[in-house]
Amino acid sequence: MKLRIHLFTYIGLLSSVVFGQEVLGKQQAIALALEQNFGILMSKNNLEIANNNKSIFNSGYLPILSSNAGANYNGANSTIAFPGQYLEDGSPRPNLIIADAESQRYNAGVNLNYTLFDGLGRMYTYKGLKEQYALSELQLRTTIEQTILQLFSVYYRVAQLSESEQIYKKALEISKNRKQRADLAFSYGQSNKLAVLNAEVDVNNDSIDLLQIQLQKSNVMRDLNLLLNQSMDQSYVVDTEVQFLSDVAFINSDSALLNNVEWLKAERNEKLNEYDLKVARSGYLPSLGLVGSYGWNLNQSADSAFFPGTDNSSYATAVAANLSWNLFDGGRTLTRSKNAKMNLANSQLERAQVRRTFERDFENAKQNYKTSMRIYEIQKQQVKTSAYNFDRTQAQYELGTITAVEYRQAQLNLRNAQNQWTTAKYQVKLAELQLLQLSGDLLNVDF
Repeated sequence: MKLRIHLFTYIGLLSSVVFGQEVLGKQQAIALALEQNFGILMSKNNLEIANNNKSIFNSGYLPILSSNAGANYNGANSTIAFPGQYLEDGSPRPNLIIADAESQRYNAGVNLNYTLFDGLGRMYTYKGLKEQYALSELQLRTTIEQTILQLFSVYYRVAQLSESEQIYKKALEISKNRKQRADLAFSYGQSNKLAVLNAEVDVNNDSIDLLQIQLQKSNVMRDLNLLLNQSMDQSYVVDTEVQFLSDVAFINSDSALLNNVEWLKAERNEKLNEYDLKVARSGYLPSLGLVGSYGWNLNQSADSAFFPGTDNSSYATAVAANLSWNLFDGGRTLTRSKNAKMNLANSQLERAQVRRTFERDFENAKQNYKTSMRIYEIQKQQVKTSAYNFDRTQAQYELGTITAVEYRQAQLNLRNAQNQWTTAKYQVKLAELQLLQLSGDLLNVDF
């Protein structure tokens, strides 16, 4: 068996599509996550709320227009007596009866209120709402970046277990061939029963190892379905091809900081607190408002004992301006200003903390990437060495010059080396993605 077969063919077995399973490429996985992931969907809704809040309709710049109308109806029957009054013929004056006397009043009006000046509080509130929207955009970006990192952590875990599954299947196949060889040798009297039993034990151990790998793969597959908001029984064949970016190790920390999402959020949050302080201080200034109204009234009175009913209608227009200034409001404005100033100071400290945290995380991620790449190269060479050793051991075993124990050890060494190599490959890629996320370039690369 040639070296290149051990190194590439075992792992290349995944290139064929398993019947009944959907092939899930990296771009397709990202698209599903962006469309279906619960966290991303909720962040998109929060962004829409922030977009509604920064609308001109929520700014306080538009006037308030209201209308009112009313109607009143009175119906009455009355009797008017004239005690001590007599007619010309000397008879008592009879009572005057007014039946179904009706009166109506109607009114309608339109009122306009507009704040011309409120101490600039409205302006800074509106700017703060726009800043809040920008912060929500960054929060959505944070959610997307974290989801993609989590997605590929699970995706590459599925890929690694898929490759490990093929490695363990091949190891089981080798153990079964050895068991058949031991059975045949025993039947011809060329070996004892102990060799058969040892071979059977190794077959059972390899079968258990394979079952454990398959169980892990099934569990991680469900983790992937949860991230993609898919049915738990959905199974995929994932892409095991990995390409490393050659320029990741040369990313500069200063330029990376300027694009880091946590740094950008800290800047936005500090700006937002600056606006809050200005809004609080606006309470020291006066406010000027404009009021306008237009109204109509109709009054229809009933007939009385001495006067006939009347219809009175009127139209009125009024415009007024009002100026108000809280010379002292019990200290509430002063308290709000002091608290807003402290919030601004905290946001400045938070930004300094974000910078220090970034410097630590960036250096850790960069060192992790370099170390993972070095381990990957060592493991790659280890596979070549183990494959060469297994080829020689297998040839000697077939000639009967070494024991089954030595053959088994060479087999395990090859299996472990292959498994560790494929694990190291995905660790390098995840370290690379972590470095890209810290530098703000995660969403700009082609997966």
